[in-house]
Amino acid sequence: MKKIILLAILAVVSFTAKAQDTKPYEEKMAKLESAFKELEDAYHSFSKRDPATFTDAEKAQLNQIMAKADSLDSVQTATALEIAEKFKATKFPARYLADVMYNLEYDQLKQLCDPSTGYYNEPGMEKVKKLLASYELRHPGLMYKDLTMEDLNGKQVKLSDWVGKGKYVFVDFWASWCGPCRKEMPNVVEAYNRYKNKGLEIVGVSFDSNKLQWSAAVEKLGMTWPQMSDLKGWECAAAKVYGIRSIPSNILIDPQGKIVAMDLRGSKLQTVLAELIK
Repeated sequence: MKKIILLAILAVVSFTAKAQDTKPYEEKMAKLESAFKELEDAYHSFSKRDPATFTDAEKAQLNQIMAKADSLDSVQTATALEIAEKFKATKFPARYLADVMYNLEYDQLKQLCDPSTGYYNEPGMEKVKKLLASYELRHPGLMYKDLTMEDLNGKQVKLSDWVGKGKYVFVDFWASWCGPCRKEMPNVVEAYNRYKNKGLEIVGVSFDSNKLQWSAAVEKLGMTWPQMSDLKGWECAAAKVYGIRSIPSNILIDPQGKIVAMDLRGSKLQTVLAELIK
């Protein structure tokens, strides 16, 4: 009995000590947030302009802003994960995890959403848990689920028209009205041109509701791969089937129909395809 009481006292002392250690982390995260705000203000002056009008100096300045943002993002994510591990028995981590949730892999997110943690039931975790719930519908290891929609010619098509035919299939969830989607598309075009003759197919699943805008964007962005849509916007069937809550989003399906990766963007898309498609 004495041993049990002693262990309980030590646990309380340990818990209290950890709670008192939160201030340095609060200060660090506040500084990161302030630095992000400065970069956001600097970026804002570029965001309303046509990139074609940028001078070389302005392009260099913009690249520097983006590089700094990426660096801050990495530090913020690493710090949030450290907080979650060090203070897992407290409510403290909840205030930071939603800020970095889109930077985390499925396995990381699932580990953080552990009901036994002290922060699991905090209001700040609602967005994180909803994101995990969406990932549960499309994470690596799952078999793909079929979708039936129409292509740009009005013909009914299915994902199974391409999946399971001996190729990797990159299913790209996008829309003509989505700025980040359009910004990412040159990277997807590059991937398609590089691997289309080596075992890669891409299928675009559009969250558009206007067929003319969808068609015009496909042509303007050079998307020469198959397209499908039910023209229902955010009510698109893919939203429910694959838990798509934001776009751009995507899944990569192997030749046997198993999802092997999700939400690949930028250099990560090129790296993963290089590893899988020789």
